[in-house]
Amino acid sequence: MTTAGVTSAGVAMAGVPRVDSALGGVVMVGGSGPSDRHNDTYFPPIRRHLVDAGLAVLSYDKRGVGGSSGEWRDATLDDLAADAVAALGFLRAQPGVRPEAVGLFGHSEGGWVVLRAATTARDSPAWVITNSCPGVTPAAQERHALSRALRERQPARPDVDVDGSLALFDRLVEAGRRDADFTEATRLVESTGRAVSLGDYWAGVDERLWEFLKRKQDHDPVPDTLRLRCPHLAIFGGADPLVPVAESIRRFGTAACRPGRHPRATLTTEVFPGADHRLHTAHGTRPAPGHLTCLTRWIRGRAAGLPLP
Repeated sequence: MTTAGVTSAGVAMAGVPRVDSALGGVVMVGGSGPSDRHNDTYFPPIRRHLVDAGLAVLSYDKRGVGGSSGEWRDATLDDLAADAVAALGFLRAQPGVRPEAVGLFGHSEGGWVVLRAATTARDSPAWVITNSCPGVTPAAQERHALSRALRERQPARPDVDVDGSLALFDRLVEAGRRDADFTEATRLVESTGRAVSLGDYWAGVDERLWEFLKRKQDHDPVPDTLRLRCPHLAIFGGADPLVPVAESIRRFGTAACRPGRHPRATLTTEVFPGADHRLHTAHGTRPAPGHLTCLTRWIRGRAAGLPLP
């Protein structure tokens, strides 16, 4: 099988499809930045596990990465969601795959993408899995990550002004909301003293990336969860330094209790103690015990007619 037929608004998507007389299927969507079909090295072992469990899997290069055309920095989250919908339709159309048993898996930023894709697809996916996906806006998530990183490094860097750094971040967010250009944003960052640090947040930001960050910074995933018409599994690492896990669970859970929610839109949350953003433990060297088994059991339990292993 090739992915030559996967197109989204004129963008040709390239990826890794795996079909072996599968009854159900999974479309995997990578995280932020120039994520390819492998999401660095994170997706291959998950793909193998899903295929071994009898599921077809399709993961693809983000637009402008690897073999895919287009440019992700010129896109919106709606554009990225449209790409996921196109991949969903392609996998559903493959021989041997039951179209009603195909769902979406999104890691980190990819979780926001698949939640939006699940609500915009003409035919709802069978389910949606968000893996280390914040239940807050990108701006709130980045602020949380910055605050945690600065406070953890403070013993070694007592010269860094944590409060001043967070205040600078807040000013950048406000600049984005009034559509400040990259020159103004750069001037704002450079006007601060050496005691102020944005850590990894500002590293590598150029004009194109600044425009992308502005477009997505206030995206709220909760309205998409309210519109879901399928089950949702939200997975988190208990020691994730990038995601406000407790607040994300609270927001997803509050949405799940709202009146009028679709009867199929159940919510399951799983938190793996000690696991990081990629659901690894032991300082990132080992997958969290039970993570992959959790994925396949939950998927197979919700794909009609697929028995539990």
